[in-house]
Amino acid sequence: MIRRLISIVAPFAAGATAAAAEPRPPVQHYGPPVVPGQPPLPFSSAVRAGDILYLSGQIGVGADGRLPEGIEAQTRLAMENIGAVLRSAGRGWDDVFHCTAMLDNMSDWPAFNRVYVTYFTAGRLPARSALGADGLALGALVEVECQAWAGARPAR
Repeated sequence: MIRRLISIVAPFAAGATAAAAEPRPPVQHYGPPVVPGQPPLPFSSAVRAGDILYLSGQIGVGADGRLPEGIEAQTRLAMENIGAVLRSAGRGWDDVFHCTAMLDNMSDWPAFNRVYVTYFTAGRLPARSALGADGLALGALVEVECQAWAGARPAR
């Protein structure tokens, strides 16, 4: 009976040992976003865990630390801010596979979409979630966060 129990348990124990010996995927942090006139922000712009790059939400704040008027201008700046984080990680818009859009006013949905789609290749839009959110940082009208592929690119 004991010999049979050992023969049943041994493969599972060997698999657990092999899994424990594999190196954990590296985690890489990209520095916190900087908003002029604001204290240091308590999060990273992005974190790469294995082959996935998780980008923090971006609002449409300009280099001067101000939000422009209107949803289209803020969406454009939020997307430009995302693009800058993607570039800092050696990635681009074609690597983005999911985004979450948070809108202060859901009636801004059509105007947001008009700007948003211009950042992606036609027919290659990422999956997306959206929600209405009251009280976005700095009084923003929109915040967008994304995830992107950060693994090896296929040979072309």
